[in-house]
Amino acid sequence: FEKLGIIFTDTDSALKEYPDLFKQYFAKLVPPTDNKLAALNSAVWSGGTFIYVPKGVKVDVPLQTYFRINNENTGQFERTLIIVDEGASVHYVEGCTAPTYSSNSLHAAIVEIFALDGAYMRYTTIQNWSDNVYNLVTKRAKAQKDATVEWIDGNLGAKTTMKYPSVYLDGEGARGTMLSIAFANAGQHQDTGAKMIHNAPHTSSSIVSKSIAKGGGKVDYRGQVTFNKNSKKSVSHIECDTIIMDDLSASDTIPFNEIHNSQVALEHEAKVSKISEEQLYYLMSRGLSESEATEMIVMGFVEPFTKELPMEYAVELNRLISYEMEGSVG
Repeated sequence: FEKLGIIFTDTDSALKEYPDLFKQYFAKLVPPTDNKLAALNSAVWSGGTFIYVPKGVKVDVPLQTYFRINNENTGQFERTLIIVDEGASVHYVEGCTAPTYSSNSLHAAIVEIFALDGAYMRYTTIQNWSDNVYNLVTKRAKAQKDATVEWIDGNLGAKTTMKYPSVYLDGEGARGTMLSIAFANAGQHQDTGAKMIHNAPHTSSSIVSKSIAKGGGKVDYRGQVTFNKNSKKSVSHIECDTIIMDDLSASDTIPFNEIHNSQVALEHEAKVSKISEEQLYYLMSRGLSESEATEMIVMGFVEPFTKELPMEYAVELNRLISYEMEGSVG
């Protein structure tokens, strides 16, 4: 990595070793005045990840980090800052977990991504917090001309998750996508979604949200797509699918679409359903038990998400969902 000029280090080291580069971008997308959690994070942040990919460099292997809350009554306030220079590309993978304690913890991280002209950035997160963690995260990216930012976001566990990764499409031809899954079991509330802000012409965005609620869990999609005045000939597609496993669980879809230009296209579709009796009957007629058939249907439902993950993460996510279906996790 060093030969290519790639910087992949923790934020404390980055601030000491690359102060000019760090200060040029730090807190520019999420300033301390943005919201209460941003103010809290900015006051007490410690640790996190810093990545800089130089102009034209293609990173062939995913860069990976792992965050864990080890103590009860704990707050975790890391910062992630990623700069992908012109024509460069990188895939960043983040995993998060916490053991189960009797008291609550708070995870209030901030992520800032800058994709310069022609850059490509994919940010993959798999979060499997214990059910006593409040997961309140601010994630924001800026895409310049012909740049692409992709969020791949998996949310399991946690008592409450509120997370809406966003892409500000500031350059002509910029592209932003969001593919997410959320699984809520008893006592859990997954309030997730995305924001796509079109500020330039010929930009495009896509949001695909998959949610599953079981045992009294609550899953909400809360998204925003905004076409500002300069977004001529831009397009956006939103797709929200939810499976409610029983009568105790609930789901809401809360879209907010704002259009200030008459030459744009916006598609939005939402579907909420239960496990199909016909599908269950068919699979059970092939020798599967009801629980095995139900799990297979759920795995097929989330397959568009898992196929985008690196192999080891896809295997682990399928295992976690299988445990959730048994009620033994979260």
